[in-house]
Order: sequence, then structure tokens, then C-alpha cells
Amino acid sequence: MNRSPSTFPDFGLTPQQRHAAVRSHYYEKPGMDGVRGEIWAYTDHLSYRPGEIVRLQVSATAARFSIEIVRDGGMEVAVFNQADIDCHWQDTPEHCSVEGCGWETSYEFAVGIDWPSGAYRMTLTARGRDEQPIQYRHLFIVAPKAGKRSGRILQVAATGTWLAYNTWGGSNHYEGITGPNGNQYSPVVSIERPWCRGFVTLPPEAPRVPHGVSMPPKTAPRYPHMEWAYATGHSKKYTSSGWASYDSHFFRFAERSGYAIDLASQHDLHFTPEILDGYDCVVFVGHDEYWTWEMRDAVDAYVEGGGHAARFAGNFMWQTRLENEGRRQVCYKYRARAEDPVYNGGDVQRATHSWEAPEIGRPGAETFGLNATRGLYAGWGGCAPRGARGFPIHRPEHRAFAGTGLYYGDLLGADSHIFGYEVDGLEHEIRGGLPYPTAGSGAPAGLEILAVGMASQVEESADIAPEDQFLGDEDGRFSAETLFGEASDANLDKVKRANGMIVSFQRGKGEVFHAGSCEWVAGLLRQDAMVERVTANVLDRFLGARSS
Repeated sequence: MNRSPSTFPDFGLTPQQRHAAVRSHYYEKPGMDGVRGEIWAYTDHLSYRPGEIVRLQVSATAARFSIEIVRDGGMEVAVFNQADIDCHWQDTPEHCSVEGCGWETSYEFAVGIDWPSGAYRMTLTARGRDEQPIQYRHLFIVAPKAGKRSGRILQVAATGTWLAYNTWGGSNHYEGITGPNGNQYSPVVSIERPWCRGFVTLPPEAPRVPHGVSMPPKTAPRYPHMEWAYATGHSKKYTSSGWASYDSHFFRFAERSGYAIDLASQHDLHFTPEILDGYDCVVFVGHDEYWTWEMRDAVDAYVEGGGHAARFAGNFMWQTRLENEGRRQVCYKYRARAEDPVYNGGDVQRATHSWEAPEIGRPGAETFGLNATRGLYAGWGGCAPRGARGFPIHRPEHRAFAGTGLYYGDLLGADSHIFGYEVDGLEHEIRGGLPYPTAGSGAPAGLEILAVGMASQVEESADIAPEDQFLGDEDGRFSAETLFGEASDANLDKVKRANGMIVSFQRGKGEVFHAGSCEWVAGLLRQDAMVERVTANVLDRFLGARSS
């Protein structure tokens, strides 16, 4: 059995720097690399089809750059190289994270007709002022061609969450330089900016969010992922979202395991929902928090018509809107009722609020069986810091667990820590030692709860000083206000004890399997044989279900 160390890693920071790593707002911006110089880039879309033109916007202190493109799958395959491309420094608006950078196109190329669907990583290299190389890495998706795709998986990358957490330029849906005092998160973010450092590539030693240490009692929480980011120049949100931390691990596992898999963005799901047609299995993974109404429509229709959706992901929380042909994502979040324009004469169902807000009338559980307002934090900060690292199993006889040897009460994925960061749950009750959804839970008819773990919406401990709390009770009070109309102590008490689940249910002619944890992919990254077996069981059933 693996045993976690009992001391936090040391990245060479002082106590003051460790505090700044967690509490301060630092972000990537033009000029941040100083005298060495720098190169940044973004593409005009998140995804392309074979044959389409990619327009690359580059701003650099150098006069020329080279580009290498590789497909990042089960193995890396180089597909494109070009050297001596002209570039120059381009002025950037202060609020580029909201408005977009507005850079002119520096280079264009066509996606190869024979490039298979997947994630394509671009490495831009130029010469710094000290004559040493400077680099930037960007990523775009090649979506599949239309047509029947029997026997193939479609993975939908959580690009809405990528946009929400991207720190490049100063503002995202969490922190920012907007508002009257220049210190608020922005309800609007643009795709027309670079990805922050850590979203595209990461070294293997980069910490994940859940605690990698066995925290002794009465220990103030530490956040090694943010300390490492601060010490190494990565975005403090690198482990909250992005290809490198989440989506890539499932895609690589699938290809290395012999599955035929394609990749699409959530923008593809929103604007071309027919992209799901013909697939036997559609997969969502990692931290998958932000969805539009149209994206949910696409998945609901797909499942109703006989499709199979596997969600190995957590934190199904916010409704978003896309504007300007998808170039802007809108989510007012906690400020929605006060600031979202739809509350003044618009379609209130499209408010960018939690899916559980009564005025939206579309609880998350209707689509995926679980929701974020009954789940949330596990294994980090002061929220269940010494809790179960895996899913406690309640129904081991379910076909998803075939061949695993799991028993009632066993933990699935404890050694690889698949239960953590943010999890999705459901109001439930225990009868005869087995969990069942309550009548008011919003769960689809026939939903089976296969596993239940404990989580928390409040960083609650008399042993943690307020200045050492990062999570606090703000999210718990927001859930209380959303579900019960008031963020009172009494209502907080109704939501602060949360859970994360694995569930399965049929809907129409189709079926949904949902392992509601952001960290399921950690089991694939760490090659946990039991987690790999459960994943394969689900995929194999869904891929063969139409023909069986």
C-alpha cells in the first residue's frame, strides 16, 4: 500500500511567499519576462476540421520564430515544422482577457486532410535578447469529420472550464483586474488570448490539487500546487483546468489501451450538436464545470436517442452563454442575480447562475445524475483533509465493477487518490445499508448510486485560523442561498455536509455513467489497475451496447 509523506514539499519559498502564492493575484501578461524577451500566441478558434485554415496571432520581442506541431495522444507524432516566420511585438489592451488581444494574424496554415482528430500542441521558438531560446506553447483541437463513427469514442474537452480559469491577461471567472476598483473577477472572458502557463504542458513533478501528504490533526492547510506555481512561474490555476492537468490523461489512456478516440471542444458541442451523431460513446472528463444550455440540449438529445454518455468528471455547476460567435464566454456566477442583464427583461432561464437556481429550472442532475451544489470539496484545504482518497463502494455487483474484486465497503482508487478536489453529489438516504436518491433530489428515475464518499462545502475547524483558510464558507453559503433562498447559518447547516458519488441510469433509449470526481483521471495517470478496469468496463459496454 502506498503511504503518503507527512510533511509538505519545500519549493524554496519563505512563509511570506507561500502566503502570497495562495492569497495574491498574479497572472501572465505582456512584458512579464523582462529583459530576456518573450513570445506569446493564440489561434482564432479553439478547434478546426481537416482542411480548415488556422490563423495564428503572435506577439514577440524577436523578429522571427519557428513553429513545431505535434499531435498529443497515446504517443506524440510530429506533423508540421516551419522556420523563419516573421513576427513583431503587438500592443495589447489592458483588459485583453475580457475584450481579446486584438492582434493581427502573423501566420496561416491549413490543417492536414490526413491529420486525425485530437489535440495538437504548438511550440513557438524565438531568440531572446540574451541570444538564448524563448518559447511558448499553445494548443488547438482537430475535431472529427462528420459521419458514422461506430466503435469510436468522442471525448469532449472541457474548454468552457479552460476559458473560465485562464489567467492570461489578468481576469477570469475567479480573480481579476476588472470592476470599479480593478480587483474583481470578470463575468466575460475572451478566447482571443494565449493560454496561461501550465494549461498545455506540465512537468511530471507538478503537484495536483488534493493533498499528497498525510496531514496531521491541528495542521494549518497548505496548497503545494499554488506554491509550486509561484516558485516556477506557472499559472496558479494550472491544476484547476487545462489539457495538461485533466483532458490529456484520459485521451492518452484511451489510445494506449487500443480505443479509437476523437476529440472535440465544447464550442463544437454548442454550435454543431450533430457532432455527437453516430458515436456509440461520448466522454467528459476532469474538471468540467461550465456549460451552456445548448450543450446540455445536445447531450440530452443524444442520450434520449440511444447514445451513451460517460462522465468521469466533477463540479457540474454553472450555466454560461456564448456571445460574438463564440469568442466570448459569459458567466456572472455569484453576482448573477444582481448583474446579469437577463434578470431585467431577458430569458431568466438562461441566467449565468448555478444550474440549481430555481429560476433556471434545470437541475444538473437531470442531465448527468449529480450536481455540484450537493458535492464540492474533498481532500484539500480544510475540507475533508484526512478523508477517503477513493470512492467507498456500495453496489459492487454493478457491471462497471466486473473483474475488479471489489467488495461492499471497499475503496476504489484510494492509492491513486481519485476522490478529490471537487466532486458531484446528490441528496440521498440510506436504507438497509444502501444509498437511494431522496424524492426531492432531482435524480432521474431509476438512478442507481454505486459509491458515496464524504465531502464538505465549509472549511470548518476550530484549529484553523481564519487567515489560514482559503476556502472558508463562501461556497457553502452560496449553495444555501441558491437552494433555500437565504445564506443563513441554519441553511448553511443543510448543505455543508456534502458528498461525491458514482451513479448510473438509463434515459430514453440511452444510458449515463457518472463518476463524479475531478480526479478520476489521476487513477489513469498513475496507472491504477482497478481504476483502469472500471473505466474500460464502462467504455466497452457503451461501445458495444448498440450492437448487443
